[in-house]
Amino acid sequence: MAKADVSLAHLFRVFTKPEHDDSTLAKIERHLSDNVSDFLSQHVVTKKTSLEDIEQDFSSASVPDSPEFVSTHAEDLLDKLVAHSVNTYSPTFIGHMTSALPYFHLPLSKLMVGLNQNLVKIETSKAFTPLERQTLGMLHNLIYEQDDEFYERYLHSASHALGAFCSGGTIANITALWVARNLLLGADGEFSGVSKAGLVAAYRHYNIDNLGIMSSRRGHYSLGKTVDVLGIGRDNMLSIDSPKQVLTPEQALAKGKEYQAQGNKLLAIIGIAGTTETGHVDPLSELADVAKELGCWFHVDAAWGGATLFSSTYRHKLAGIEKADSVTIDAHKQMYVPMGAGMTIFKDPTASSAVRHHAQYILREGSKDLGATTLEGSRNGMAMMVYSSFHILGRRGYELLIDRSIEQAQSFAAMIDEHDSFELMTSPMLSLLTYRLRPKVLQDLASLDSRVQHAINQQLDELTVSIQKQQREAGKSFVSRTRIEIEQYKNKPVTVFRVVLANPLTSEDDLKAILKEQLELATSHDIWQRLSSDSYAKTA
Repeated sequence: MAKADVSLAHLFRVFTKPEHDDSTLAKIERHLSDNVSDFLSQHVVTKKTSLEDIEQDFSSASVPDSPEFVSTHAEDLLDKLVAHSVNTYSPTFIGHMTSALPYFHLPLSKLMVGLNQNLVKIETSKAFTPLERQTLGMLHNLIYEQDDEFYERYLHSASHALGAFCSGGTIANITALWVARNLLLGADGEFSGVSKAGLVAAYRHYNIDNLGIMSSRRGHYSLGKTVDVLGIGRDNMLSIDSPKQVLTPEQALAKGKEYQAQGNKLLAIIGIAGTTETGHVDPLSELADVAKELGCWFHVDAAWGGATLFSSTYRHKLAGIEKADSVTIDAHKQMYVPMGAGMTIFKDPTASSAVRHHAQYILREGSKDLGATTLEGSRNGMAMMVYSSFHILGRRGYELLIDRSIEQAQSFAAMIDEHDSFELMTSPMLSLLTYRLRPKVLQDLASLDSRVQHAINQQLDELTVSIQKQQREAGKSFVSRTRIEIEQYKNKPVTVFRVVLANPLTSEDDLKAILKEQLELATSHDIWQRLSSDSYAKTA
């Protein structure tokens, strides 16, 4: 492998200009600029290589002693990295919340990297800081719809913040509940507040045994991380069983009263607007009322479903989100922005002051440094990508994309429901749904004796896992799988295919092909053949 000259002159060239125009890196850049999807289809191979084989390409723990030419290294990346990456642009990649991106993000990303702004302080982000504040204000307006006077007052106020930009939904959820905790256990008389005195002193001062947060069982795993990071403890993560896939207000009120009667305090109820497994939306308005009755914070995790607010047709599905004290939204999901663009939005512009920090060399008192109220310090300018998307696509453009995704999910659900070899497990509220293969002779499975039903479901679970793995390894398409409790099966967990329909490139023919491939794989499987036999059905 060719090595570059180890000299300051060479290093200066690396910082200032490409080696030559026909280098591998330049070719990659041109190809990506022309057509990202085409580039990926040419360079990403089918997933037949095992993870263990790929790990061998990245097995050395030593930093190379000598530098390489950029072109040499780019060729190495094509062979080792790109070839075995996941083609998230593929219209048949419908298993995760990652999609094709609009072409304009590539040149804009290059501009963002080239400017290399640091959003922690205004000294390194003079124009990016106002841009980020405006972007957060646009999301605040989308959720809470305040008047112009409100945004004139708070958008660029040094002592207020309408939200916080984060690297993703996990940090956004932690930030929202960090604010909630510090407000609940804030300074009181001689008590300096939890942020200074700590949890033990705060619990003693406010005469509580524990703090807890509540969500349905479908709540995101980041909530478990949140109670861990905030010192609340995972034992105080109240995850409520949700056979209907949502947290009902009756459950929330009863559990909240029971928890607080034991000498505890409920910090927050988390309403989910688009669960990651089934896409369901909790009854947000009613849960907000329960939170008010229990005297706790109401946070809505709308990392997935928040973009539905752009749609005049389907916005009602998130009714009540405007009652939330805070909301998490991920722009790198249904706002079609590259990875690393999460946000938490606060209804009250003063709320984030509960976590405000200062330092002498940055984040000074009275400055507009964004790092004063964010968990993360140094951050790149991802707000520019969201800002640009809002302008290039517009509210109407997002509405068309959201409507298409939801309606395509409804069409796919109907396609599955009408097929006698498939079973729709959860209908789409937004653009997620779950289903599984099930032989025609077992169409009345839900009515069978519970022991027989359980035995058959165990075999169908094994079949689903096998088919999902085979389909993934074949590399033509990808659906994910999960285990969820289903009401018609006595609330017992079953394994299902999980589909996310958000890629604008996915067609009805793609969806038909995915079902066809799954059925072809199933019919040759011994479990399918056994369950499909008339003799087995009669025995059951």
